[in-house]
Amino acid sequence: MENIFLIIFFFLLNLLIFLNFSKIEKIINISDKPSGKLKKHKKPVSLLGGLILLLNFYLIFIFFNFLNFEDSLFNKKFIYIIIILSSLFYIIGLIDDLKNLTPNFKLLLICFSFVIVAYFFPDINLKYIRLSFLNKVYYFNNFSFIFLILSFALLSNALNMFDGINLQLIFFSIFIFTIFILKGFYPIFFSLIIMCLIFLGILNFQNKVFLGDGGSYLISSIIGCTFIYQYKYFENFFYGDEVFIILLIPSIDMFRLFLVRSINGKNPFKGDLNHIHHIINNHFRNTNLTVFFTTLMFVFPSALLFFEIATYYVLIISIIVYSAVITYLKKNL
Repeated sequence: MENIFLIIFFFLLNLLIFLNFSKIEKIINISDKPSGKLKKHKKPVSLLGGLILLLNFYLIFIFFNFLNFEDSLFNKKFIYIIIILSSLFYIIGLIDDLKNLTPNFKLLLICFSFVIVAYFFPDINLKYIRLSFLNKVYYFNNFSFIFLILSFALLSNALNMFDGINLQLIFFSIFIFTIFILKGFYPIFFSLIIMCLIFLGILNFQNKVFLGDGGSYLISSIIGCTFIYQYKYFENFFYGDEVFIILLIPSIDMFRLFLVRSINGKNPFKGDLNHIHHIINNHFRNTNLTVFFTTLMFVFPSALLFFEIATYYVLIISIIVYSAVITYLKKNL
């Protein structure tokens, strides 16, 4: 009964926001203005997507934990961790949206935020990692902290870089949260997050709202914290190599860009138009087709996992397919 109430409440909440969005964006006037070659939209677009998602996020936690609904979420310590870290990540992204922070300073703020949270809440740690193809546990010892800082910094950058065309990050987020649901990780919680993303997706498709850096950083913190939590507290967890496969396409696209930019003497964190979605869109000249093909690409590695193919084979096959697509499209522009 409580779950039905939650679904109805959050559906009506997001429907209300959707129907009154034009009024809301006039009251909270934060927008992404067209400027330079990286922002090609023709008129300012609201950046309220991340804030709306954060509002849903807060309200879900309030309902689940303070009203004592049956489907309780993360344990109390981790609730504080995920709320504080997600809020800090969102604020950093929002400041970047409004003030255009330098890539190096933005990365520093992301790392510093994680350090602050980890200092006060040491429960956000990993003592070891297990790989699906090896019957062995690898202990981090004193390197857990460094590993997690790098992981969150890279994940936030990968998803931010992946959010370069309408609907792409929203589809990817829905895909990841659906995987969590299928794995049995708090299905009602992630279903409510997906519901919010669907409404935001419609607005994003209509070019009325962007998630912005605030939204992409918020999503990266939710995904990162969930992977840590399920690894520590769930028996039905993802192995370390499986996590990498699920996040493979945004990750290898980021590493490719880092490499290409470094070779060309550019800042590896500074944006350009060489992302996978730019390359696909330059070929098809159609945003919908671009999103369709990028979606196929990030679903493909996880689909191979579904058929219980060893992760090292999935990695090899996926990198070959990714490289072939990039090479073919660049040669046939």
